[in-house]
Amino acid sequence: MQLDPHASQAMLSLAAQPMRSRAWMPLLSELLALGNGQAELVSHAERPWASVTFSGSRHTVRMTFTGRDAVNTGERFIDALPEHEFAIPRQLVADAAIRSVVHTALPEPRLEVTVELLLLDEG
Repeated sequence: MQLDPHASQAMLSLAAQPMRSRAWMPLLSELLALGNGQAELVSHAERPWASVTFSGSRHTVRMTFTGRDAVNTGERFIDALPEHEFAIPRQLVADAAIRSVVHTALPEPRLEVTVELLLLDEG
């Protein structure tokens, strides 16, 4: 077994953050719900974000929809995301954008969607 001290330190740092800055779980739950149970989470990355007046975090999420019905659901996900009203405690989703979409036909229909979201801390 190999341990990465930098990764361990980053994980400890994340765990020590106050709960309000750990909005990733409710965010991912809402994204998967918007995918109507047909989306598979591939990756999630979070990085801090701040301006002169606001602070928060930027999230990049990659999801796949596999199969004809799932791809249709993925297309609806793409249409719905920019206007979706998120309900994440102590967070405001200031921006939700589709960054990339990749369609694959074989061996079965597959849609890979990458989204980027900006969450602002409230209060």
